[in-house]
Amino acid sequence: MQHQGWISTTARLAGDAEAGPHGVGWMLVAFIFTFAVTRLITRLIRAGKGPFRNMVVGKVHVHHQVYGIFLMLIAGALEFAYEPGGALRQVLAGFFGMGAALTLDEFALLVHLDDVYWAADGRKSVDAVLITAAMGVLLFVGANPLGLGDGDSKPVAAVIVVFNLAFALCALAKGKVATGLIGVFVPFVAMVSAVRIAKPESPWARWRYKEGPGRTSPHADTKLARSLRRFPPDRRTWWDHTKDFVAGAPHR
Repeated sequence: MQHQGWISTTARLAGDAEAGPHGVGWMLVAFIFTFAVTRLITRLIRAGKGPFRNMVVGKVHVHHQVYGIFLMLIAGALEFAYEPGGALRQVLAGFFGMGAALTLDEFALLVHLDDVYWAADGRKSVDAVLITAAMGVLLFVGANPLGLGDGDSKPVAAVIVVFNLAFALCALAKGKVATGLIGVFVPFVAMVSAVRIAKPESPWARWRYKEGPGRTSPHADTKLARSLRRFPPDRRTWWDHTKDFVAGAPHR
C-alpha cells in the first residue's frame, strides 16, 4: 500500500493525466506563479519603479482581471469543446490557473465595483487568492478529510456531507470566509468557526445580535458587545501583516 501511494504521489508531481487529479498540479503552479508575478509588477508600478505602467485605453484603465476572465473563458471553452488529453490538457489547465489568478487578484473590485486595489477593502482580493490556493493544495494532494470511502453507504455519506456543509455555511454567515471555505474540505475548521462568536458586521450578527452594529457600547455584556471587543474596527492580526508582506500594505 505504501508503494502504491508513493507511485500515485509521483504521478501527480509528474503531471500524469492518467493518475491523480487531472491538471490540478499545473493549474495550481500557474495560479501561484501568476499571482506572485502580478503582485510584483503592481508593487513596482505603485512605487514608480521599472518599465511597467497601468494599461490605459483612451481614458479607461483596463484592469488585469479583464485578461484573466478571457483566459478562463477561452481555456474552459476549449476544454469542454475538445476534451484534449496529454500535454494540451495540462496547457489548458495552466492557462485557466493564470486567468483565475489575474481575476481573483482584483476580486475586491468585483465586490465593491470600485478600484480599491490598494485600499483596506482591497485585502479581500488577497484573502480570495490565498484561500483558493489552499483549496487547490487540498485538491492536489487528494485530501479526503470527510473520510468517505467506497464502503460507505449513500445515506451515511449524505448525512456527513450535509452536516459539514451546514457548519461551513454557518462559519461563512458569521463572517469567517477563510475558515468557512477551507472548512468544506477540513470539517474541524468549519466546526470551530461555526460555534465561535460572529464578526460584528457579518450577516449572522445582523440576524441574531438584535442590537445592531453601532447601537451598543463595547463595554456592555451582550453578544454584539463581545463581538466588538473581539473584532474591533482597527484590529490588526498576524494574518493582516502576512497579507501586507505578500501583497503590499494598503493605503492608511
